[in-house]
Amino acid sequence: MVTSWDDYPVHQTSEFVAHPATSDRNFYDRYYFNMFDTSGEYLAIFGYGQYPNLGVNDAFVDVRLGTEQHIVRASAPLGDRMDTGVGPLRVEVIKPLEKLRFIVEPTEHSVAMDVVWQGHGPTIEEPNQYLRNKGRVVFNTQRIAQMGNWSGTLTVAGTDHRIDAENHWGSRDRSWGVRPVGEPEADGIRKGSNVMAGMWNYFPMAFADHCIYYINHEENNGHRKLMQAERVWLDGTVDELGRPEHDFTLKSGTRIPTHATIRFPEAGIEIDCQPYTTNFLSIGTGYGMDADWRHGMYQGPDVVVQGLVLEVDAIAGMAQYGVLDQAARFTYDGNVGHGLFESGFFGPFERYGMTDGAMGAP
Repeated sequence: MVTSWDDYPVHQTSEFVAHPATSDRNFYDRYYFNMFDTSGEYLAIFGYGQYPNLGVNDAFVDVRLGTEQHIVRASAPLGDRMDTGVGPLRVEVIKPLEKLRFIVEPTEHSVAMDVVWQGHGPTIEEPNQYLRNKGRVVFNTQRIAQMGNWSGTLTVAGTDHRIDAENHWGSRDRSWGVRPVGEPEADGIRKGSNVMAGMWNYFPMAFADHCIYYINHEENNGHRKLMQAERVWLDGTVDELGRPEHDFTLKSGTRIPTHATIRFPEAGIEIDCQPYTTNFLSIGTGYGMDADWRHGMYQGPDVVVQGLVLEVDAIAGMAQYGVLDQAARFTYDGNVGHGLFESGFFGPFERYGMTDGAMGAP
């Protein structure tokens, strides 16, 4: 199928751009963003994805404000891959790797937005995530990431919020490759196993003249499947910080973090991590907990746009078993910054008192 991308010298194989090199149904190509104000009033998560082998593209915005999460989501059959929008939501790349725009056009639903991203420091490469489960490659993904600030407007439930770059930060990533998407597949021999079991940490942090990127996927037995620990200065210079160590405090009876200390002994750095706004993005946005809406799930031949308003108290009990995104303040050696405190505890993680897949911390 010929599309507008085929007029550009960007091909990786003899196929048209519309057709990925792999026929794996789970191939995807996605944007993820978060935006928060440093006073802790709200935390917005939003993204857009294409799933060429499923023939779908979709997008969402999820704003945690007070005791509610306001969601607008849209899905449609995938057309020209150069069109990075669906329904009222779209991404525009103004200057690659530096400046982007995300728009949610006003609808009858509770969120509208028009914001511009300006990168704070260079876009960095994350390590490849490769996970195989009983012969099947479940994850084979590549990501680039960046810290930055936002400017523009956000409207939630009829109230306008001015977004100024001085007080509105966030992180973003672009990821592509293979990971579970679309309608759930039969487990077969993999029933009861989870390649993401253990603890997941993803903390991108922005300081005045540098950023720190910390990733740790650690199994219950202490084995680590993925790690990153880098300090990236605004001129692009990178300091490798060595093997990270962690110490979490969780709300009793839950899997929701209230504090963490991350140490990099080889670099002599200890970071105090204090989350202040939580977004339970695993419900309503497509990240796997909804039977009727998952990233890449076919919703029919026409554009589908939906709006949700969820009470945090009603979803937190279930959503704590997925990934949690929290805006956080990070401090070390006189440096004060802000960023994303993303975590997940899947199955048992005995170091913090969770001896099975259901119980919370003591």
